[in-house]
Amino acid sequence: MARVLRYIEYFLGRLLYNVKGHDSLLFTKQEPFKAIPRNIDVVAPEIGPEGAQMGNEYSMFGGSKFPELTWSLAPQAGSSILAKDEIKEYILICEDPDAPIPNMVSLHGIYYSIPPEKTHVASDDISLDSTVSVKSANHDNGARNKAKWLKGGFRLGKNALGTVYGGARPPVGHGGHRYFYQIVALKEKLDTSRLSPVATKPEILDEIRGKVVGWGFWYGVYENKW
Repeated sequence: MARVLRYIEYFLGRLLYNVKGHDSLLFTKQEPFKAIPRNIDVVAPEIGPEGAQMGNEYSMFGGSKFPELTWSLAPQAGSSILAKDEIKEYILICEDPDAPIPNMVSLHGIYYSIPPEKTHVASDDISLDSTVSVKSANHDNGARNKAKWLKGGFRLGKNALGTVYGGARPPVGHGGHRYFYQIVALKEKLDTSRLSPVATKPEILDEIRGKVVGWGFWYGVYENKW
């Protein structure tokens, strides 16, 4: 049965092969970023430069390891140079714009309230910190309304699967998918009282309006080969 399902997946992957490239729907392509140049450099030292192939360990087939990421202010970004003291917190979001569904990107992870002094994340950071439990002030009490903090010292947002993070998982036969790890710098902290305890992407996008001072990304490629 598993082999039959894989054949079906391969057939659909080939049929929808050209349904990809929804880059305009990426988080950092939206309205709050229109006047802000790409002014943050993001690197993934364990994997390589932008466009590098991601190993199986970074996929759902190999454990969904979160890639090590480091970011810094770009030395020059057009006429805009960002100062460190402007940044009050960061957001990190991972998306796949090559999902074979029209007008959609696949959200693999979203994290917010990242302290301004933190410019590096590793796989261990992207796991729940069970020692921290914070109830949202603007929601009824109950376990389902608790904010979720990660071991890296920041908060978890809601991804497509309702998990902490989902590794690369393109359909077999659909070719390589690009996974964009986007960093957003804010000049004001998010007002988390306006967000769900585990905030959604639309909520965060609405809350960052007028607060963005910088952004950048790194992307890797993973292909689910036959």
